[in-house]
Amino acid sequence: MGLILAIETSCDETAASVVESGTNVLSSVVSSQIDIHARYGGVVPEVASRAHVEMLTPVIAQAMVEAGIEPDELTAVAATVGPGLIGSLLIGVSAAKSLALVWDKPFVPVNHLEGHLYAASLEEPDMPMPVVTLLVSGGHTMLVLQEGHGQYRLLGETLDDAAGEAFDKVARYLGLGYPGGPIIDRMAADGDPMAISFPRAMMNDGYDFSFSGLKTSVVNHVRKNPDAADVDVAASFQEAVVDVLVTKARRAVHEYGAEALCIGGGVAANSGLRERVLDVCVEDGLRALIPSRSMCTDNAAMIAAAGWWRWQSDGGASLDHGADSSLRLQTI
Repeated sequence: MGLILAIETSCDETAASVVESGTNVLSSVVSSQIDIHARYGGVVPEVASRAHVEMLTPVIAQAMVEAGIEPDELTAVAATVGPGLIGSLLIGVSAAKSLALVWDKPFVPVNHLEGHLYAASLEEPDMPMPVVTLLVSGGHTMLVLQEGHGQYRLLGETLDDAAGEAFDKVARYLGLGYPGGPIIDRMAADGDPMAISFPRAMMNDGYDFSFSGLKTSVVNHVRKNPDAADVDVAASFQEAVVDVLVTKARRAVHEYGAEALCIGGGVAANSGLRERVLDVCVEDGLRALIPSRSMCTDNAAMIAAAGWWRWQSDGGASLDHGADSSLRLQTI
């Protein structure tokens, strides 16, 4: 048995979790800052940092109480060390290292992106390898071939805007509010996804992504057609994003002989993407690994899962280990 306490503060969610042996979630506590940042139309780094300072101690305490364990029962303390907002990262990393020092436990640094790759394994512990994971969030859009624990091959990534970033920018232009992704998702349910033919950039060209042109196309269309229904714009925009994401992911699964298609990251909570991935996997006879929505958005349980495997392979790290706001996913 191995018990990992993990802390996640890479952006605007203050989270802590205790996970047993990388798969059994004993507790997962998340304090959201959405209401704090909504008035600004996006995450304000300094405001996020201050909120983490205020919430982190009670969130950690709640995670330990819900797990029903004492500090001496822990195997290690893990924390997200990047990528993310440097101020937010430093608060979580400092807290984790302090607890590791006081409790005499190893400190395990975890890459936030690797955490998203392990989110599905919390609900699908027998996740087959190799697996292609479509990781889509506000800051990242990438296709990753996971050939084994800690063995990744980056197949493609966004060349400009991430998918989640495009959702937020389109929602902001339409005056829909923040965060844009969930709002567009809800509106798309009432719109016609075929009403407007938005471009699918690079859909049949390699595994990299580009959404900046799509965002501009939406803006231009609305300017030329001010009477266009917002629900149709939202549905058509979402359809274009999902079309590109799933087409590339589907092709990658077959090219690399993967046994399953997995999705992760905040945009993986999108209804249209989840439905399309499931449909494609049924059609192609593949296993679909679709985390629950609570495991798609930032949480510490996925950090604990990744931390468990990092502990198994690398052991603990020096307390000199710092945070890196632009940390890349280690690939083979």
